Amino acid sequence: MENRVTEFEQIMKDCTLCPRNCHADRLGGRRGYCGQGAEIMAARAALHFWEEPCISGETGSGTVFFSGCVLRCVYCQNHNIAESRAGRIIGWERLSEIFLELQDKKANNINLVTPTHFVPQIALALERAKLGGLHIPVVYNTGSYERVETLKRMEGLVDIYLPDLKYMSSRLGERYSHAADYFETASAAVAEMVRQTGEPDFDDKSGLMKKGVIVRHLVLPGCTADSKKVISYLYHTYGDRIYISIMNQFTPVCDLSSFPELNRRITAREYEKIVDYALDIGVENGFIQERNTAEGSLIRNLTERGCESSVFHSGTAGAGWERDLCRPFLEKILWDSYL
Repeated sequence: MENRVTEFEQIMKDCTLCPRNCHADRLGGRRGYCGQGAEIMAARAALHFWEEPCISGETGSGTVFFSGCVLRCVYCQNHNIAESRAGRIIGWERLSEIFLELQDKKANNINLVTPTHFVPQIALALERAKLGGLHIPVVYNTGSYERVETLKRMEGLVDIYLPDLKYMSSRLGERYSHAADYFETASAAVAEMVRQTGEPDFDDKSGLMKKGVIVRHLVLPGCTADSKKVISYLYHTYGDRIYISIMNQFTPVCDLSSFPELNRRITAREYEKIVDYALDIGVENGFIQERNTAEGSLIRNLTERGCESSVFHSGTAGAGWERDLCRPFLEKILWDSYL
């Protein structure tokens, strides 16, 4: 634990946790590219029911939303949190208590949302919580713009990785996330995640994931050609060693006047093209969403969609998916009692 504290202080003096390598002296009061200093800022800690079924299950995922972000996605549905306009300062000791309180609330896991820029503090909190009896899986939920060296700091502390793979095109990465190197960086990060967790493993009774990687891909308006490349890359690189989660929930909640091509929901046809493509190339492990997920509909597996085989693993039935992220609650700071 003492070594972790020393490491945390050293890193915060010259921060290179993320690929931006901003070298900010966060311990000295400066803010990094992520918008954060050395103290943890979190916007929400609560049971969350809208992840993939094998993550949320029946009793919810114990989710902590961290403020700030190392990406600058122009369409971000969590923009107030990502831009550090929502959140409350908490110490890493308090964070460890929150993890245990979420476990006491029957959370299926601890779900760390956008944790990259707080990895040293989170590692301290997890180590302390595990000494205090934390035994449920830990989920690292990320946009995947990660340094492999930073992910290695979480080895042995994280059981499940829930990364995005947003684009293959460097043009899209630059235009929409200010990261032309997004695919190169994110694909290396996903490889490290798979190395750490190994093959997916599920509880036989509950269907909940115990360890493994679920890679999410959000289909964007007008970007189906790139989406196919992403799905193809994931399947042909990892096969059944990962699960692929194909999302349709894109909703234009930000000012997209400079990006008119994104100022609409995706069409049913656009989403169906990607799901059909995944099936055609042989994807067997994954998740799909119903058409109106942004309004709170449920995940379905492919048998409910009229396909003959249950190709996409459905886990615990009946869970919704990220409904919170598309509601205007993020215009306000929502505090849970844990914070």
